[in-house]
Amino acid sequence: MHDLILLLRRLRSLCIKELLVIFKDPANRLVLIVPVVIQSFIFGYAATYDLNYVPYVVCDQNRSALSRDLLARLDGSGKFSRQATLDSTAEAEEWIYDGKALLAVQIGSDFADRLLSGRSADVQVILDGRNSTTASIAQGYISQFVASWNAGRGHRSPVALVMRAWFNPQLETRWNIMPGMLGSLSIIQIMLLAALSVAREREQGTFDQMLVTPLSPWEILIGKAIPPVVVGLAQAALVLFVCLFWFHIPFAGSYVDLFIALGVFTLSCAGLGLCVSAISLNMQQALVYCFVTLLPMVLLSGLATPVSSMPKALQIATYANPLRFALVCVRSVYLEGGTLADIAPNFVPMLAVAALTLPLAGWLFRNRLN
Repeated sequence: MHDLILLLRRLRSLCIKELLVIFKDPANRLVLIVPVVIQSFIFGYAATYDLNYVPYVVCDQNRSALSRDLLARLDGSGKFSRQATLDSTAEAEEWIYDGKALLAVQIGSDFADRLLSGRSADVQVILDGRNSTTASIAQGYISQFVASWNAGRGHRSPVALVMRAWFNPQLETRWNIMPGMLGSLSIIQIMLLAALSVAREREQGTFDQMLVTPLSPWEILIGKAIPPVVVGLAQAALVLFVCLFWFHIPFAGSYVDLFIALGVFTLSCAGLGLCVSAISLNMQQALVYCFVTLLPMVLLSGLATPVSSMPKALQIATYANPLRFALVCVRSVYLEGGTLADIAPNFVPMLAVAALTLPLAGWLFRNRLN
């Protein structure tokens, strides 16, 4: 018993010592508290599959009292927001392609006649299948709504929905997730490689040797940025190969346009990783900073949950997230066959991040050298 008491005392002393070491450093206290609070709020608001806002367009070729009643109840449901009333379904293509509408509702010219004569009437719903999760939820919402509208009419002839999904006919989740992996896996690899580069040099003692070389701080910065970018693009090519030849997800666009978009994206990722590398004193700090940065970026990218369902404050914050715009570019080229002109506006925020982070990393790097 005496030996057990001594063992417990020694363990208590060791645990107290370790806890003091952990909490003594103000940087450690900050890392232990702030990321937990930030990630709790982000998970609570961003990681949700609730779809509270469904923008849609309407093509009502019947314009009868029944069709107006159906659409009025749809507008008053609280979830559906009509963006436009169109003259033909051909006009819906632009709304859905640009992401301004999640679905289009088309009511035929014989809608009221069929219902009043005791026959069922079809209502066509065209869904944006680029995000299969969002499209499936919207499909469920409108199906429940029409079923409720049919029930309210008693046992009279029902309205039947005819569903079509553009860009992903079967609404397969893999078609949404796998192209997104081209950007998501790249950013993880690039940021880790870039963030650990200088921290590793410091821990291994080779950082001082680099200082006596003829290389300037900017040359060192560029030399450390290029390898992660090359590795990130190679990894994206590997994921693309898996998508095409293993999962057989059809590629609709241009490979050149795709890799131009990924090149711009990896440049911004390298800037973020080098900023982390410049402020990290060791590899442990670099890993923690990367984890704290990467998790919110992935959650706020729209990879799994739609950006439109997030609170307005978080939607604004996503404009500083290059992964959000990289996913838009990749899905546009891969699933829609988008051209460079179609995705070029998404380059602006990614280039803005690169233009901010690369000079900042250079400034931090130069001051560290000095």
